[in-house]
Amino acid sequence: MTIFHVPGSKSVTARALFLAAAAHGTTVLRRPLVSDDTEGFAEGLLALGYRVERGPEAWTITGRPEGPAYGEAEVFCRDGATTARFLPALAAAGHGVFRFDASAQMRRRPLGPLTRALRDLGVDLTHEREEGHHPVTVRANGIKGGRITLDAGLSSQFLTALLLVGPLTAEGLEITVTDLVSAPYVEITLAMMRAFGVEVRREGKTFHVPPGGYRAADYAIEPDASTASYPLAAAALTGNTVTIPGLGSEALQGDVRFADVLARMGASVDMSPDSVTVTGTGRLHGLTVNMRDISDTVPTLAAIAPFADGPVRIEDVYNTRIKECDRLEACAGNLRRLGVPVAVGRDWIEITPAPPRAAEIACHGDHRIAMSFSITGLRTPGITLDDPGCVKKTFPGFHEALAGLREAWGIAR
Repeated sequence: MTIFHVPGSKSVTARALFLAAAAHGTTVLRRPLVSDDTEGFAEGLLALGYRVERGPEAWTITGRPEGPAYGEAEVFCRDGATTARFLPALAAAGHGVFRFDASAQMRRRPLGPLTRALRDLGVDLTHEREEGHHPVTVRANGIKGGRITLDAGLSSQFLTALLLVGPLTAEGLEITVTDLVSAPYVEITLAMMRAFGVEVRREGKTFHVPPGGYRAADYAIEPDASTASYPLAAAALTGNTVTIPGLGSEALQGDVRFADVLARMGASVDMSPDSVTVTGTGRLHGLTVNMRDISDTVPTLAAIAPFADGPVRIEDVYNTRIKECDRLEACAGNLRRLGVPVAVGRDWIEITPAPPRAAEIACHGDHRIAMSFSITGLRTPGITLDDPGCVKKTFPGFHEALAGLREAWGIAR
């Protein structure tokens, strides 16, 4: 059995940074993810005047419930969607003029449902180029609070940003959601708000967020469940066994349910409260699966689908088209490069198994495309990546960790 240590969760680290910055007191975050995305979030907090001290095993943040220390600041959000969506909401609860911009990749991704909701709450903000996209300038004068309606059908991060800022408003928020994708990520948000002293009441599609602020915490970051999908898929694909410690049935992250998908395909899965073990059985069955709630693992499944014994159809994942790239088209294009038949629709992809051939993978600057098709390479020699460095977004040490699996399992390069 091979033990694979997955780095901290990007989603949990980003939320924890927001909560720590907003809280009364000093928060210690233990084992945070150190990657381009989370470093970008931390740098954004520093640009706004928050105190962030980063050590090798823990980060310490001094909270400012009143908002940013600086009355004027510019923040570059890099490629980070959580940075680009959460920090403007945090700044809006303070006082000052704050300009946010991002990479070309992030500029293409939507911001509009969030900024429309903030405007409905009285926040003065301006999209400088294209409406609903970065760059955006926030002229902050606090947020009174009140009732709003939100469409979170493109990203649950819009809802998370509003939930997180709710306790910083004068009167609290009542958020009614008309559509919601990736619902488990909202459950992460609610659980983490609870850990920082805020209980959100939910009635159907409406979330009631009380005012009053957060209290600091000593908070441990669990491993990243989306990242865990790669070693788990690798074991299922190659007939080996891998255990991920620190991530199990009690995990906050819904993407741990990718292990259930592997079980449906025929892998042996053993999940305890704080670990998950997958053993490949030498066979992967085809299946049809709705991955709306675990859509970050769509590329992982697509990358091992060529080795199944029947078609693999992934449904209800339109939101993957507005990630770092259009992931449905990226997966389809790369599978075709590998000689694998594939059909794709608005919100689905269907892969017909066929032996992949060697090819260069077009990563489109997307860490998840790069890591997913690296797993394909465990069974197909000669697969290369046109942008191996893009994994720095969430797992800078991915290639070294995968090489370690190859060595442990005796798989030639």
